Amino acid sequence: MHDEAPDLARLRPVIPSPLRPAEDERFARHGVTLLLKRDDLIHPDLPGNKWRKLALNLRAAAGRTVLTFGGAYSNHLRATAAAGRLLGFPTVGVVRGDELAHRPLNPSLAQCAADGMRLHFADRATYRRKTSPEVLDGLLSLFGTCLVLPEGGSNALAAQGCAALGRELRGPAGTVAVACGTGGTLAGLAAGLGPEQRALGIPVLRGGFLGDTVRALQQEAFGGPAGRWSLDERFHFGGYARTPPELHSFADDFEDRHGLPVERLYVAKLLYGLTVLAEEGAFAPGSTVTAVVTGAPWDGRPRGHAPSDSR
Repeated sequence: MHDEAPDLARLRPVIPSPLRPAEDERFARHGVTLLLKRDDLIHPDLPGNKWRKLALNLRAAAGRTVLTFGGAYSNHLRATAAAGRLLGFPTVGVVRGDELAHRPLNPSLAQCAADGMRLHFADRATYRRKTSPEVLDGLLSLFGTCLVLPEGGSNALAAQGCAALGRELRGPAGTVAVACGTGGTLAGLAAGLGPEQRALGIPVLRGGFLGDTVRALQQEAFGGPAGRWSLDERFHFGGYARTPPELHSFADDFEDRHGLPVERLYVAKLLYGLTVLAEEGAFAPGSTVTAVVTGAPWDGRPRGHAPSDSR
């Protein structure tokens, strides 16, 4: 049991992450410059918004067990488990779907287990009540004192960590766009940007609930509304993890144009949305739009300690 904050600097994160131009005639013909904020290059095991959302939370955990939630293919569970392995603290993953307990682990959950995460499978009714006191009390009675992180890692500390992303982008872009799942990245990004800039969120889930979530996170993290932001809810392609052929074709083409491996669940939907918005004239001629690349595709292969020169 540790009682001091972990030294995240020894993991050698690439901060600030690179900001690179993307020459693309679909934007250029409307007089718009497209930049890519390569947060996927921050760290091989803790890429993008995972690093930004986890960093302050891990310091607050100070070596205690971190318990968090996710589905069977959760990027957040994998990142939390990897952080536990790299920094030497215990992790527990509460996984949606107790039927999974009796099946071989899929590659994502197998990676979590290989990184030392204890997996606890919850039936779907219980999982829906994961924030209720009775469910949380039951989990803490099983696993002892833990820092509890919400699904997706979005809480006040996560939003504060993501404000650094906005501060890194002050100046070069009028609009900074990011794909949204649980809202923490957008809440922090908007807070960190300059007063003349705006953050645009592209939700990857259906439901129209995200605006209230972002407002609540900003209230908790910053004491009230922070920065200018908006949502465009048209590009979820049917909901989370829905990736129809049209989206794959777009992502394949973007990879060919720019040599960027495009993660399909979040980043592809963001880039598709921005391309449509450029065609619609949503960005003024002469303006600059930055797309935040929040993660890289995961190929399902096991990962261990990354070589120090891997980035």
